Amino acid sequence: MIPGDGIGTEVMPVAVAALQAVTADSPVRLGFESFDWSCDRYLATGRMMPEDGLDTLRTFDAIFLGAVGDPTRVPDPVSLWGLLLAIRRGLRQSVNIRPARLFTGMTSPLRAPGAFDIVVVRENSEGGYSEIGGTIHDGEREAAIQVAYFSRIATERVARTAFDLARRRSGRLTSATKSNGIVHSMPFWDRVVREVAADYPDVAVEPMHIDALLARLVREPERFDVIVAGNLFGDLLTDLTGALMGSIGIAPSANLDPDGVNPSMLEPVHGSAPDIAGRGIANPLGQAWTGVLMLEHLDLTVEADRLLAAIRGLIEAGEVTRDLGGTLTTSEVGARLLARIG
Repeated sequence: MIPGDGIGTEVMPVAVAALQAVTADSPVRLGFESFDWSCDRYLATGRMMPEDGLDTLRTFDAIFLGAVGDPTRVPDPVSLWGLLLAIRRGLRQSVNIRPARLFTGMTSPLRAPGAFDIVVVRENSEGGYSEIGGTIHDGEREAAIQVAYFSRIATERVARTAFDLARRRSGRLTSATKSNGIVHSMPFWDRVVREVAADYPDVAVEPMHIDALLARLVREPERFDVIVAGNLFGDLLTDLTGALMGSIGIAPSANLDPDGVNPSMLEPVHGSAPDIAGRGIANPLGQAWTGVLMLEHLDLTVEADRLLAAIRGLIEAGEVTRDLGGTLTTSEVGARLLARIG
């Protein structure tokens, strides 16, 4: 457990209490060990996590992360590359799963949204977020070079994860591309997806250019089920799908090592939210829903369904924080979540 920074330290206790409650009668017990890896630690020691941090994490079954970042004190590139991205890359968590569902009681910014249930499967290790590149020259000739790197192994891995998920759901998959404008990487992406699709004749796959896909998601989100995308496109898509739910504060995510060699890391999408940190109004349901993904990852599906039902019940009853239109504080939502589990 890494509560991290900002609201991470506020929502983590709510989620952990809910996870312990929902597994109280289970033959499997969850044991948590908390680490103070954060911007506070960086300011005290010069490192976001110890030098042997990855080796420590490899001894666990899963990593439950709260949030990373305190931009007024530590630059974001330092905090992210020193902890979050270091874990994702060091533990080969090359696939990111982000669901978005419109539950009854949610107020979407869309005028008349259909009921949608979308899962974005995002490549998590390369693409536009590679470390390849740099700056050259000075003055008016200064230039920055950023290489968008796509490997066959990572592209095929994320595609297979998405096809497997689509097969378990509706049998429909959308592939985010831009092969009409990006001449090398996107045709390569399309070709690898087509090759993987040959092993999944029961899944209907539709390539869609990212600009059209973003517009379609706003106009008719209920049209989509599973979407597979590269790192940058997946980042854009998941912020949009989170916003379509009415609050990014509820969106969960999972960073997976598809090979199962390293532990996977579960984290809410909302980040450290420094603008509301310390005010007791942060929405803890994103962290709790992230706990649902962790239970599913650990094959505790009955417990996962029970926790999700409690979260859904709170939303339907309007027992939520102000970002979802309610009036409750973080701790009040936590108390009502435990009551529903009980």
